This record gives sequence, C-alpha cells and structure tokens, in this order.
Amino acid sequence: MTNLDLTHLERAVPATVLKLCRHLRDRGFRAWLVGGCVRDELLRSNSISTAEHDWDLATDARPEQVQACFRRVIPTGIQHGTVTVLLDGNGYEVTTLRGETTYTDGRHPDSVYFVRDLEQDLARRDFTVNAMAYEPLGGALIDPHGGYSDLQAHTLRAVGDPRARFGEDGLRVLRAARFAATLEFEVEERTLAAIEPSLQSYRQVSPERIRDEWMKCLVARQPSRGYRIMLNHGMLAVTAPELAACLGRPAGAPGDLWEHSLRCLDACRSDPLLRLAALLHDVGKAHLREESTNVDAGFPGHDVVGSQLAAGLLGRLRVSNRERDQVVQLVAHHTVRYEPSWDDATLRRWICRVGPGVVRPLCELGRADVAVGDFEAARSLEDIDSLLTRAEKLMERGFPCTVRDLAVDGHDLMEHLGLQPGSELGRLLRTLLDEVVADPSRNHREQLLARAAELLDA
Repeated sequence: MTNLDLTHLERAVPATVLKLCRHLRDRGFRAWLVGGCVRDELLRSNSISTAEHDWDLATDARPEQVQACFRRVIPTGIQHGTVTVLLDGNGYEVTTLRGETTYTDGRHPDSVYFVRDLEQDLARRDFTVNAMAYEPLGGALIDPHGGYSDLQAHTLRAVGDPRARFGEDGLRVLRAARFAATLEFEVEERTLAAIEPSLQSYRQVSPERIRDEWMKCLVARQPSRGYRIMLNHGMLAVTAPELAACLGRPAGAPGDLWEHSLRCLDACRSDPLLRLAALLHDVGKAHLREESTNVDAGFPGHDVVGSQLAAGLLGRLRVSNRERDQVVQLVAHHTVRYEPSWDDATLRRWICRVGPGVVRPLCELGRADVAVGDFEAARSLEDIDSLLTRAEKLMERGFPCTVRDLAVDGHDLMEHLGLQPGSELGRLLRTLLDEVVADPSRNHREQLLARAAELLDA
C-alpha cells in the first residue's frame, strides 16, 4: 500500500461506534468496521465520494455473545451471524466473522460457519475495495487483497478468482456494473471477462434484487457506465431483451437507439424514475415494424409501443405500481408536440391527458431527449420551456382534471336525472369534464346538473 492516509477515516468514525467497540473489547472481543463504510470514507478522504453509508461492524464474538454484551439487540439476521445493536439512539449491524460453504443456488451459501480469523471473513467478499477492515480502537487498516491500491487506481477487482466469486453469487456481476457507475471505476480485465461465463448464476437472481441494483445505478453521476457493462456483457439480454434490442437500431439522431438512450439517461437529473424513463423512452422504436411507423395510417406510435414494453419490463422487475405507472406515463407521452399557438383550453386538456404529476418530469425528459439529439434543439428547447411555464401557471390556479374533481358525481346524476349505473353515466361524466376543462368556470353543481339534462335530451 502506498500513500496510506487514514486520518479522515479515523476522524469520521462516530463516537457511538467507538463506544460499541470499547464495550466489546472490555468483554474480551474485537470489532472492526468492514465493507462499504471503510471504502466510502477512504474515497471521501480523496474527495472522490460523498456517499452516505451505514457503519457496519464485524466481530469475533458470536451472536449470542454480542446479545449478552448489550441491553438492546435485535436479531435481524442471526442465522447468518448478524444482530442490530441499539446504542445511543442508533442501530448498528454487528456480524460475527464467518466463512461460507458452497452456493448450490448461485445466490446464497448453503450454510455459514463462524470463524475467529478476520482475513478468512474478508476472503469471502466480492471486490477488493469491499474487502478491507478498519480497527477503530487500534487505527489499523486490514487489507489482505490490495483494496486500498485498487481504490487509488480507481479499479474494481474481484477478490481472488472472479469466476469463482461470480459463480457463488450471481448478483455480483450486476454489482460490478453498478459500482463501475457509482464509484466511477474501471472494471479490471479478468473481472470483466468473468461476467459472461457467470450469467447462469445471474439468471437465478430474484427480480427484486436486480431492481434494487438498477435503482442504485440510476443515481450515479453517469449511470450509462453501468448500463454499458450490462449490455456488453450479456446482463441486459437476460433481464431486459427489449432494451438490448435498441443496439444497432437507427435513432434519427447521432448514433443508434442505444447510444441515444444512454445520452438521454445521463442528461437527466439524478432521479431514478426520471432516468428509468429516459433509458426506456425510445424502446418502442426497436420493436416497430417498418410499415407500422406511420401513426396516421392507424398504427400505434413508438411511444405507445414503448409504454407497453416498459410496463412489461417494470412488472417483471417488481417495480411498485406507483413507480411503474409514472415511468410508463413518461414513456407514453415523451414526444412533446407542443405548439405555442395552443390556447389555455388545449393546454389544460394536455395536462389532463398526461397527468399533472408528471408534467415537470415529462418536460425534463423532453428537454434531455432534444438536447442530446439532432432535432433543431434551440427552438425545441425554447418551446418545452414555454410549455412548462404555461402549464405550471395553469396548475397553480387549479382546474378539474378528472371526473372526481367535478362539482357533481355519479350519485348526483342518478338522483337528479333518474340514471342507472352503466356506460351512459360514465360517458356523461366524461363529457362534462371535457367542457369544464375547456372552461373551468362551468364547474358548479347546479350548472352541471342542468347541462347534463340538456345532453340527455339532445
């Protein structure tokens, strides 16, 4: 190790963590900070990272011994040696040093066993930069795999044999892509070459775990770094073949659809859902037959096809319904066809169609899409800015956007007009809504009841 400077790490350790370590030491045990907190603080000392993290500890005390040392302990993962110690209003995960047996399912060890040797525990970890430990009470960095040197070189390297590490746990190949983006590191050649031969274990990873890694990657300064690795080394072909199909497809802009999507992704602010929509916004173009690109001929446009594909992919990844709906809505309406000549009624109809909650992110997506493409950007960006300004002013004033916002509801119409539940009632409410969107001053109970009677008699 060269240029070893632990000053920042030493100062960063919270007083409560030191108190916890002393408490264990006074009872004959040792404790070390391990994993991401050590990595991130060493990066922070070089002004590379500002990541927030938990302070996780490893100890040579067995779980039951840790429980006996503290008054408040939660057995969060005691079968794997992990308990959460509650101390001074904070919770700290404390895990007994352990080894692992085989990984039959390519994701979880068949069993774990407790050890007393710290280096044996570090040897089971994924990457060298995550396989360092720091002893707060002694001020020593334990780094048997060269993680500190790799940090300085901005290199992501598997611990030991990368094919063995990836074969044990299929999620690690995706973590390699995510760390390449979030840490802005280059993946070491042998580690990178081991990804594709390990895809069989990757196929066994749960959709929820893949979703979580995607979301973490999406907040990187340049998330495209991670998604390039996912595509180039086969992960997207397994998880998102509809997205992988963008490679090599014309984009109507510099590069292919894949490159355009990545540029749009990086151009958006660091919001996971907005960036997810940016990644998927043109996926429909990769799946349209040539004759189906003519919307005027009755074929669905790429935005409609893309929203359907996005819904399917996000459903497979177990994205929550709320988050999925927002992304799908952004993809469905990302082609902003605004004309400065629109009157307020037309603009209110557009807001109702796309949904008030996505107006700002939709304009942000539209801005990124235009800015990284070749679409007469100056004029288009000016129009999108004008659209957002006008739309936000209208939304500030408020106007009915759904039938729930009308001054009457279905029960009112049934009571006053003798209607029965059914499609006619629904059509009548939608007509009233359309008229109120055109002129919000009409949204008064008596006026709407009278208008509903006129529509029935027409």
